[in-house]
Amino acid sequence: MSVLPIARMGAEVLKLRAAEVTEFKTPALQRFVSDMVDTMVDANGVGLAAPQVSQSQRIVIFFVPAARNEGVEFPLTVMINPVITPLDGAQEEAFEACLSVPGLTGRVMRFTHIKYSYQDIAGTTVAREAKGFHARVVQHECDHLDGILYPQRMANMSSLAFTDVIAAEAKAKGEQLELDEEG
Repeated sequence: MSVLPIARMGAEVLKLRAAEVTEFKTPALQRFVSDMVDTMVDANGVGLAAPQVSQSQRIVIFFVPAARNEGVEFPLTVMINPVITPLDGAQEEAFEACLSVPGLTGRVMRFTHIKYSYQDIAGTTVAREAKGFHARVVQHECDHLDGILYPQRMANMSSLAFTDVIAAEAKAKGEQLELDEEG
């Protein structure tokens, strides 16, 4: 398998709505998803969307570590053609980072409780609910499929900062700052 180059903010592929996937169970799809996993792991990310590796397809991979999700881990998930529905109006603002916006972080408002459905690699439809960090990761990754990067969701650009600066300041104050590289 291969580690693919990650497209960075400004790349045209990150500005477009990705195309629906219509063919499942193909060796090419299997190889591509495997390469996405290798790329995400190599980059220490928790999620990755196909446009981030220059493929305009509606494919997302992610996992949710238990330490970031109230002790509940969600293993590696491959979502194809995902659809998100907020289950209530509750939202929360938190720092996000992105493999396509390296070195930066900013505060983004996201729904705290969502339902999402998708097709797996075989084309079978799956539906789940998500709360907290799990919901944030899914929303962040699915934004990539619509040509949206997290800075476009920021209500207040004054929180946009370099991750190393924010981390150093938090450490100096004795605080823990958790910044996973979402996709």
